[in-house]
Amino acid sequence: MERIGFIGLGIMGKPMARNLIKAGYHLVLHNRSREPIEELASEGAMPASSPKEVAGNSDVVITMLPDSPDVEEVVLGPQGVIEGGLPGMLFIDMSTIAPTTARKVYESLKSKGIEALDAPVSGGEVGAREGTLSIMVGGNKNAFQRALPLFQIMGKNIVHIGNPGAGQVAKACNQMVVALTIQAVSEALALAEKAGVDPAKVREALLGGFAQSRILDLHGKRILERNFQPGFKLKLHRKDLGIALQTGRELSVPLFATAQAAELMDGLLARGKGDLDHSALALFFE
Repeated sequence: MERIGFIGLGIMGKPMARNLIKAGYHLVLHNRSREPIEELASEGAMPASSPKEVAGNSDVVITMLPDSPDVEEVVLGPQGVIEGGLPGMLFIDMSTIAPTTARKVYESLKSKGIEALDAPVSGGEVGAREGTLSIMVGGNKNAFQRALPLFQIMGKNIVHIGNPGAGQVAKACNQMVVALTIQAVSEALALAEKAGVDPAKVREALLGGFAQSRILDLHGKRILERNFQPGFKLKLHRKDLGIALQTGRELSVPLFATAQAAELMDGLLARGKGDLDHSALALFFE
């Protein structure tokens, strides 16, 4: 088995790393906060003091970080992955970042003889915990085949999208669809309630028709129960829409509905709601 380095043990990263440990892989871990490192170390993983140390003790390094600047710092910054990685190492970034950043990381590591994949995921905390994530991969086909056994532990729907950065483009598209569907479900349930109709029964009826979706099922239930404990934080989804909008500007693609969803999220962020689940978009309509 290859030695696996894992950097970033947040809501998504920790259960993903745990699934690799359960599958029998030896993991070397790094994270800004100590608590998740200590938790997984008790399950057999080895702590490391820096991304450089992780890379120096790994055949494959996986990152799961909040944003593009975090990935650049961890990979290309002082004491970064690029300083510790040896030729032949494989780097897999499963964060959601800008496609341009993914391509920059790919080119920088390639110059050191290190192959890189961008492999963002969808499925939230539940998918991370249950190993059922959807994984969208950009990069070299041979590198994808090498990483596939690891992806199959962490996810179920695994697609090699194309060249470096293609995985991040696919994830931006995913986040657009998710945000707009949450907005549609929120508006529909708000209208039902205002009209004096039971929104729970409206949801039940819609789940049996053409409007059925996973968002209506899971997040519709969250909205009805006012359960906004984060599976995926609103502020992170807003960050992802920023990536989509920036990519749209670069390619001259108008994204009117995505821009509106981003503005609604901005309204909630201004009210301090950014750490709630992204289904809390429904609060805007109250």
